[in-house]
Amino acid sequence: MSCFTLDRRTLLGGLGATLALPPGAGQAQGAWPQGRTLKLVVPFPPAGATDVLARLVADRLGQSWGTHFVVENRAGAGGNLGTDAVAKAEPNGDTLLIVSVGLATNQYLYAKLNYDPVKDLAPITTVAMVPNLLVVGKHLPVQSVAELIAYAKANPGKLTYGSSGIGTSVHLSGELFQKLSGTKMVHVPYRGTAQATQDLIGGRIDLIFDNITQALPHVRAGSIRGLGITTAKRSPTAQEFAPIAETVPGFDVSSWFALFAPAKTPQAIIDKVQADTSKAIADPNVRSKMDLLAAEPVGNKPAELATFLQAEMKRWGDLIREAGIKAE
Repeated sequence: MSCFTLDRRTLLGGLGATLALPPGAGQAQGAWPQGRTLKLVVPFPPAGATDVLARLVADRLGQSWGTHFVVENRAGAGGNLGTDAVAKAEPNGDTLLIVSVGLATNQYLYAKLNYDPVKDLAPITTVAMVPNLLVVGKHLPVQSVAELIAYAKANPGKLTYGSSGIGTSVHLSGELFQKLSGTKMVHVPYRGTAQATQDLIGGRIDLIFDNITQALPHVRAGSIRGLGITTAKRSPTAQEFAPIAETVPGFDVSSWFALFAPAKTPQAIIDKVQADTSKAIADPNVRSKMDLLAAEPVGNKPAELATFLQAEMKRWGDLIREAGIKAE
């Protein structure tokens, strides 16, 4: 459920050149799966963070395996359409999925899903984590997280916070903030945060827990004010912002992006994709592209991703039920 809007041509410009391998490098003995066309499904529109990360990974893996990797955008229903397509695909390694927090939250937001996020998908690896940044409009008379909390408590139900849609990490950041800080605000969902940011600049909403890539240029241009990072530690991309957790203990939210395959995909394939993805995102050329997203590479093992997904389901499921949040 990414909400980045990026110039993909700028971000990926020169990607083929920077990731080019020496002649024959993709044809090493035992390379998998030579000569086959593979597909990586992105369940969101083009140009978002999920899409950009997918193309970085697919390009690198395709070259190292000596095969063609197609990135297919199958957007709709909060990521459910594309996710369902992969869940029902042949478990032979030809079709993979890159998905975000919606895999953990959609079962609580929608009345019915056509797939089971645990039983129908096999975890491979987390590609990256990306923090959100709490930003407020210049019209709001606050300079810190503590001042925002005090202002919100003095004006219960009057502050508005935008998001990229119901159930996104941008939305859930706001819900968790209210719960832990004892404040009450009004959620205003958008289809992506581009319009929400313009409304924030124009004073029509008060704040957003926006993805850092989207928010930081506006903060540094002086059109909105940054108050704190949503992760438990500072972001290398924006060291000037302290974690919100320093004021609101227990607050820790990241957008995450992970690879999955259809359930029953052979373990040897899962392990191969995990190992080679981990190598790909550690490559300096790939890292330089990910840095533009403020994306921190992960590359964990399948079992670690499975444990992380269960923890995300528990945390956000409890919050969604408690707040009575439903997809519209």
